[in-house]
Amino acid sequence: MTTSLFDIRDLSLTLGTQVIYDGFSASLPDVGLTGIIGPNGCGKSTLLRCLGGLVSPDAGMVELRKTPVSEMPAAARARRIAFLTQEPPQLSDMTVEGLVAKGRTPWRRPFLPPTQADREAITRALDATGLGDLRARSLVALSGGQRQRAWIAMALAQETEVILLDEPTSYLDLPHQIRLMHLLRELADRDGRRIVVVLHDLTLAARFCDHLLALSGGVCVTEGAPGEAVTPDAVARLYGIEAEVHPDPVFGRPVVYPKQ
Repeated sequence: MTTSLFDIRDLSLTLGTQVIYDGFSASLPDVGLTGIIGPNGCGKSTLLRCLGGLVSPDAGMVELRKTPVSEMPAAARARRIAFLTQEPPQLSDMTVEGLVAKGRTPWRRPFLPPTQADREAITRALDATGLGDLRARSLVALSGGQRQRAWIAMALAQETEVILLDEPTSYLDLPHQIRLMHLLRELADRDGRRIVVVLHDLTLAARFCDHLLALSGGVCVTEGAPGEAVTPDAVARLYGIEAEVHPDPVFGRPVVYPKQ
């Protein structure tokens, strides 16, 4: 039986006048790559922020491997969970390497220079995201896709057991989307990282993820392995469209064919 990575218990949250969750409960299994899917405004990003301890619910609890996230000191949480928001903040000009080095903050002692371990982690993250040759490049000189990869490299350099990514394929062209998903798959399979990623592209989600959680209106519509979770009924309930779902001829993973 698969154990839980995250347990979400009776989560309730209102932002402004909008009820996002009202007694929501779910468990994310302790598998390599979990995708959160669903239409715009369904609560995907908010749920991810609750998992990372960046948003405190009005009621309920989120646990990481049975430890309440809300009870973790910020520094300890940053050593266990890396979070990359959908729209990273605008920073004053710095180099790619300078940004990626910020991922080492939870592991560094104040006022001391980077250690050998820090430098090696930064280099691994740069190489993994294909930015090794751009480490000295100014952020403002990068394309949108390159900046996105630099932020992803920062999250990788943090070297946490869990990585939370909110739509990391935004601003990436198709080849870099595929490379990123292969990288996440490699981190899960080779390094044992646990990655939870919000995705809009059902084909990418179904191809690369071990488990999918599909949300609509703050409730779980379906969850499970891609072959179980991506069905015509689920697509209709999530997006309000009729579609056929068939396994692709190369990987055998479900592909959605809208009828409209």
